[in-house]
Amino acid sequence: MIRTATAADVPVIHTMIRELAAYEKALDEARATEAQLREALFGERPAAYAHIAETDEGAVAGFALWFLNFSTWRGVHGIYLEDLYVRPELRGGGHGKALLTELARICVERGYERLEWSVLDWNEPSIAFYRALGARPQDGWTVFRLTDGELAKLGAAGA
Repeated sequence: MIRTATAADVPVIHTMIRELAAYEKALDEARATEAQLREALFGERPAAYAHIAETDEGAVAGFALWFLNFSTWRGVHGIYLEDLYVRPELRGGGHGKALLTELARICVERGYERLEWSVLDWNEPSIAFYRALGARPQDGWTVFRLTDGELAKLGAAGA
């Protein structure tokens, strides 16, 4: 079962974010707090949205956390999937596909023309899973990121 996350889900979402970060060998980079997640997902102006996958018994199997982006080429919003995570012991049960199916349904319903995400190039099981769904990598594009000191330095240059 897939459902929209509620504020009561923030602790388990936070735990799963940390589980995902550990899987991606970057636990030290996962600094978001439960309070920050609560504000981002359920504050006065939500910046992100989340869905929860549950087992038939009602246990949380995984989550998808996403936000809107905008395509200047298409002229409409899309969904950027920030995190998709299914707990290791529950993988293979259709939870990941169900979460992506729900996001695709939202895109179609709302007239969004893209559902996009990034995946680590060493994460072969996820890459194979995404390819099996019909997703294709965007060859020729490289993700760039500014954080921490570099971000502060560039931001201060514009002040």
